[in-house]
Amino acid sequence: GPGSRRVLILRGDAGMGKSALLGYLSEQLSGTEGRGRGWGVVSAVGVESEMELAYSGLHQLCAPLLDHLGELPPPQHDALATVFGLADGPAPDRFLVGLATLTLLAQAAEVRPLACVIDDALWLDHASAQIVGFVGRRLLAERIALVCAARTGTEGGALAGLPTMAVGGLGHSDARLLLLRNVYGPLDAGVIDQIITESHGNPLALLELPRTWRAAGHAGGYGL
Repeated sequence: GPGSRRVLILRGDAGMGKSALLGYLSEQLSGTEGRGRGWGVVSAVGVESEMELAYSGLHQLCAPLLDHLGELPPPQHDALATVFGLADGPAPDRFLVGLATLTLLAQAAEVRPLACVIDDALWLDHASAQIVGFVGRRLLAERIALVCAARTGTEGGALAGLPTMAVGGLGHSDARLLLLRNVYGPLDAGVIDQIITESHGNPLALLELPRTWRAAGHAGGYGL
């Protein structure tokens, strides 16, 4: 409804399909239904090798929106321009950078609804993670959504307290369906059950275990 928050952190172990969910969401939002316009989607992916580069993740997210930079109040404009290397000046206060990011998103959302999609949030540089958390706790506009994916076990830090949804393993029937759709060659029923048990419903493990077993010569009737 009006004023409802559209902020969600997807949490799950590696290989649970969080990135696939974000990709599906982006496709659904950016597509058009009937005569309606799709959402604008901006995205960022945390990169471990860039964790020491302040605001590198935020720059990924905001780069497509910088056409709106001139619409910001001068202090906010200068703050973002400085952290993105578009202007010289001392490092601005992070609260001001957070406000500027909120305003930039709001200006872009005036054109069409905007979704901010962030994958591998655990690898965001600290400054960007702080700003994403700041924005997430203050997003009240119905036309802006923020969806992040993060690993289980990283609940503290900058994104603490934001609405969370656990991404768990597949149930037995879904796991079996995924396995049979992606494995080539005969697969013994006992092997299928063992793979599903050992994978704990983790989609990536379901796809990798048969390859591992085949390479090791343990897959019984599985195409050896």
